[in-house]
Amino acid sequence: MTYIFPTLLITIDLGAALCYGVAAEWKLATYWVAAAVLTACVTF
Repeated sequence: MTYIFPTLLITIDLGAALCYGVAAEWKLATYWVAAAVLTACVTF
């Protein structure tokens, strides 16, 4: 129950990275992947 919000945030971050990756905005895609990884490292 404790990890619901962080998991949701990681999922949203990866979704944003996917959207920017499809649009070939590599810098923004990398930013959102890094945000997801940072959230995962801090949470788990």
